[in-house]
Amino acid sequence: MLANQRKSKIIDILKEDGSAKVVALARIFKVTEVTIRQDLEKLEEEGLIVREHGGAFLKDIPSQVQSMTLANQDNLDLKEAIAIKCLEFIESGDTIILDSGSTTTEIAKKLVGYTNLTVITNALNIALLLGTEPGIEVIMTGGEFKPPTLSLTGQKAADFFEGLNVQKLFLATAGISLKSGLTYPSLSDLVVKKAMIEAAQITYLVADHTKFGQNALASLGALSLIDYIITDAGMEKKDKQVLKDNEIEVIIAKSNT
Repeated sequence: MLANQRKSKIIDILKEDGSAKVVALARIFKVTEVTIRQDLEKLEEEGLIVREHGGAFLKDIPSQVQSMTLANQDNLDLKEAIAIKCLEFIESGDTIILDSGSTTTEIAKKLVGYTNLTVITNALNIALLLGTEPGIEVIMTGGEFKPPTLSLTGQKAADFFEGLNVQKLFLATAGISLKSGLTYPSLSDLVVKKAMIEAAQITYLVADHTKFGQNALASLGALSLIDYIITDAGMEKKDKQVLKDNEIEVIIAKSNT
């Protein structure tokens, strides 16, 4: 991996976890700690991170957490359109899992006012958004807190789903490709996503078209893990064919813009 590619991946990790240790990054990228320190020095010079003893953290995380704002705010119009489409698959009496993420947060916003619904989530912002709704029961996982995504992760979060039988999961992802399948920037998320999928009867992947062809650091597994994908009209024909070849139904959300 080239230095620029590695630095980009380091930023992706920090956007997910908030901070990282030099020793952990060296292990992930299979380079020396000296090399990682040099990468972090350059990223700090670019004003993207702040170095600390033994590692680094992303700038502006405290203010972002205090305002309960997600770091990723790209393509919100597409994500809102996807969220509106998701409502067609959520019925009164359902128990659903809402994964953490900006697209699933848009779904949560659209659920305000719903009744007779149970929402299980690992996202603190989603729990706070829906927790005061009288018609919605909100259940949170345990786990380790990740500031940039306002989410809980790790084995304890995954263990929460053991023995559960939930109708529907709305799953987020950072990247989708035929070779790598579903990918995520954080290794700690993989066990949580797998546990969610195992607990759900139906898995809907919610992702805008920019996620196709992208590869994040860690692979969850093949595309066959999901049943449906709800995406926007910007999806290319070749990507749609890949999903069709994997027997995954594509549901297109049409944007108002």
